[in-house]
Amino acid sequence: MIAPLLLGIDWLDPATMLDRFGDYALWGAAAIVFAECGLLIGFFLPGDSLLFTVGLLVAQDKVSYPLWLCCLVLFAASMLGNVCGYVIGDKFGPSVFGREGSRLFKKEYVEKTRDFFDRYGSRAIVLARFVPVVRTFITVMAGVGTMSFRKFIIYSAIGGLAWAAGVTALGYYLGSIPFVRDNVEVMVLAFVAIAVVPIAIEMLRERAARKLGELTED
Repeated sequence: MIAPLLLGIDWLDPATMLDRFGDYALWGAAAIVFAECGLLIGFFLPGDSLLFTVGLLVAQDKVSYPLWLCCLVLFAASMLGNVCGYVIGDKFGPSVFGREGSRLFKKEYVEKTRDFFDRYGSRAIVLARFVPVVRTFITVMAGVGTMSFRKFIIYSAIGGLAWAAGVTALGYYLGSIPFVRDNVEVMVLAFVAIAVVPIAIEMLRERAARKLGELTED
């Protein structure tokens, strides 16, 4: 999501949230990851910045669990969240997406997710991990009937490993750098911006392929 720091919403600041969880910071982070990945009401929660901050705090010994366990727990939470989202889509998707004028599940969220799914197909499950809002709704969209559960699990695992474990590990290793350690808020904001890079690359590839196709037709 857009960094809470930019919006001035302190209670959505990842560092603040984790600090309030105290000794249960890892499990609180796992609950947030689960909610964002699997529950429609979790679309506003921090994802990328939360994972990055967990890694930073582990490097600073402010989270008393080893990195490998944090990565495993957060990966598991992201997978369980995706499965939950898929089940919601499978059982209730049409009624949820068919509601007009919903203040919570805005039509543009659904349309944005549908367009994303149509554009990237199965790869959307992996790429969507790095796109706020889309990563919440796309699991439900897959469950509506667009993708088989087996294929969904495979792509969810790939995306979950790259996102939940990868971003947490990135925060950990960057956290050993003094500048990063002393400027956590700046680094979280920078990471939020960097998180869109995979999508930008995919869009450039798609544009290049489309232009090549047009030249071939000519």
